[in-house]
Amino acid sequence: MLAGGAFAVGTSAYVVAGLLPEISAELGVTVAAAGQLTSAFALAYAVGAPVLATLLGRWERRNLLVAALLVAAAGNLLSALAPAYPLLFAGRILTALGAAAFTPAATHAATLLSPPERRGRAVAAVFTGITLSLVVGVPAGTFLGASLGYRGVFGVVAALCLVGAVGVRTLLPTVDAPAPVGLRERLAVAADRRVLTILGITVFGLMSVLTVYTYIAPLLAESAGVTGPLLGILLVVYGIGALVGNDLGGRLTDRFGSRRPLLMTIPVVTLALATLPLTLTTVVGAAVALFVLGAGFVVNSPVQTRLIELAPTGSALVLSLNASAIYLGIGLAGLVGGAVVATLGVLALPPVGAALSVVSLGLLWIARRQEPGAADVPDAPDGGTPGSGSVAA
Repeated sequence: MLAGGAFAVGTSAYVVAGLLPEISAELGVTVAAAGQLTSAFALAYAVGAPVLATLLGRWERRNLLVAALLVAAAGNLLSALAPAYPLLFAGRILTALGAAAFTPAATHAATLLSPPERRGRAVAAVFTGITLSLVVGVPAGTFLGASLGYRGVFGVVAALCLVGAVGVRTLLPTVDAPAPVGLRERLAVAADRRVLTILGITVFGLMSVLTVYTYIAPLLAESAGVTGPLLGILLVVYGIGALVGNDLGGRLTDRFGSRRPLLMTIPVVTLALATLPLTLTTVVGAAVALFVLGAGFVVNSPVQTRLIELAPTGSALVLSLNASAIYLGIGLAGLVGGAVVATLGVLALPPVGAALSVVSLGLLWIARRQEPGAADVPDAPDGGTPGSGSVAA
């Protein structure tokens, strides 16, 4: 049910990308202005996640999740009925606030409902919903837009959020709110250099891949002449890679702890980005490269688990901060990629993406240096995540 709710709010977040022409034509705004709806969602989410985690920290988790999905449903319904652009803009912000309250709370609830040896897979299960929203929800929304219009698509997404709310309320057990955390402790968690370093890995890791992926259609057309249905097939390959990587990340985290999957994954993603000028020249090479980049979703579970290990008493807050970091990375990727395309051309995207991934590698090295004893901590045999006792606390 948590993954289903994540699918609903994830589709709420991304579905606009395929509806920009319809929104532009019906409301009489430019495509660029319609595109700002995505930026409004990302910014509202990034700001709202930690603020809502603080304001709603005492709420029982199931009630919070239901309320968040109802807010997301209301935002999508407002987006569907809005007669003018400003109200549609407001609807996107309202939807983002519901999503910002839901995703971190769902991730936290998943860890609390799971035994220590399965917490990585529990986090991965929630993020499977978000991944499926990219692979299934967004293409389906684009397809339905041709017959239902953008208003009908927002109406369908609102219904998904309502179904998710009913499902969570009916099938999820009650989950107590975490112990109250004072303002001083919250500020200490947010200012912890180790936490900030991991959040930096989230931001630059997403920027490195999405700076390229956001403009993958013109990049593939320029480098390999790929357009039309073949482009769609390659995007599905990326989505399959994301699903595989997300599931694998949970299993690796449960097996080896939170550190080793990051050490294994980020260098591979960096290499894949650096070699894109070669691999994207053929369809087979592009398929392999996109699968590997999608599989970079391996990092979701170890990053979330590492943050909980670093701040067990403020886990809800650090997860909300990571949710903000995710959307900050998404927003910056679009800005950086657009600037690169406008100034250097689309073929310059892969080296820029590789350079951003090198930054995330550097942050990973700093994270290791910030924990001098990390190398002495034995990896968990057969499942126990190092630090899982802290997570349970």
